[in-house]
Amino acid sequence: MNPWKGEQGRLILECRSDSGNYISFPGTLFGAAPREEYAWGEAVFNTSLTGYQEILTDPSYHRQLVCMTASHVGNTGINREDEESFSPRGAGFVLRSAPGAPSNWRSEESLDSYLERHGIPGIHGVDTRALTRVLRTRGTPRAVLLRESDLNKADELFQNLPRIDELDLIREVTTRTPYLVPARGVRRHRIAALDFGIKRNLLQELAAQGCEIQVFPADTSSKAILATSPDGVFLSNGPGDPKLAPYAVETVRELLGRLPIFGVCMGHQILGLALGGETYKLKFGHRGGNQPVKDIRTGRLEISSHNHGYAVRSESLEGRAQSTHVNLNDGCLEGLSSLPARGEARAFSVQYHPEAAPGPHDSKGLFGEFVRDVEMWRSRSNC
Repeated sequence: MNPWKGEQGRLILECRSDSGNYISFPGTLFGAAPREEYAWGEAVFNTSLTGYQEILTDPSYHRQLVCMTASHVGNTGINREDEESFSPRGAGFVLRSAPGAPSNWRSEESLDSYLERHGIPGIHGVDTRALTRVLRTRGTPRAVLLRESDLNKADELFQNLPRIDELDLIREVTTRTPYLVPARGVRRHRIAALDFGIKRNLLQELAAQGCEIQVFPADTSSKAILATSPDGVFLSNGPGDPKLAPYAVETVRELLGRLPIFGVCMGHQILGLALGGETYKLKFGHRGGNQPVKDIRTGRLEISSHNHGYAVRSESLEGRAQSTHVNLNDGCLEGLSSLPARGEARAFSVQYHPEAAPGPHDSKGLFGEFVRDVEMWRSRSNC
């Protein structure tokens, strides 16, 4: 019997109200009982109206307590096809309404039983609008999820739990051993992918372009990657602060100019650092499926899927790379392209998720852009 489910609980943020108390939000617990009798992580919010299963299983949400701003979550249940990794990666799930019985022909399991089976706790009945307003105002603090009867433990937990911004989260989610993803149809290219927390749909989109992908652990050296003779390099999404992965930055720096490179999300930030740029933490990040981005090169607007808490400082790349995309909400850098010397391969990246999952498909053409870079580089190399 699950001693957690149905109990009254509370999400407690590590920030205080004017009265000096921790800001907290009551609700009803569901999902799994955590092993330590509490859950903890960085409190973040996602504004997507659909795609909760893809969000739950995205490794970029590792060590995060995810608040969904949509009112109804869980209506369509869970199925194996929509998983972005082998299991949920978030530290906990925060909802407005209780997830009811699923109603969808693709459903294989309820959200509640899925979380319970994978050891992920949740809380529903939370005033998610009020919580989101706090996170937009105060940023994304550490938070703990506790039973109502255990609230007195919060202060001790905040004193003893590690700080999120001091953890190399990439090492916690990357693959331990290399593996191969076959191309769909005829294999046209061989791509080396550095796994910082890679989503399944990123691999599927590359495979659909005729790419065979060799996926490597995040700390793989440039020498080991070049030894496999790839035609290009893909840098994946992932959680945490890119500055805490200097090994990845060094690998990418050594690969610059030698092969075409395409980075997404964390891969974009790692590439920015490898080019000599700077990164910084956003106040509350971009997490949702409705972020407007402008392609500076063409003037085209895209509604895009985002999940990141850090960004590259555009002015730090002057003389090293050009800005290619900008966020129309806050003006932050959303895409860059290196300025390669004659005879060198180009590297480019975007901060958002062209594979969507969930989200609109406006940006899927970026995979084709990468493949064209690979084809041009191969034809030049064969001359």
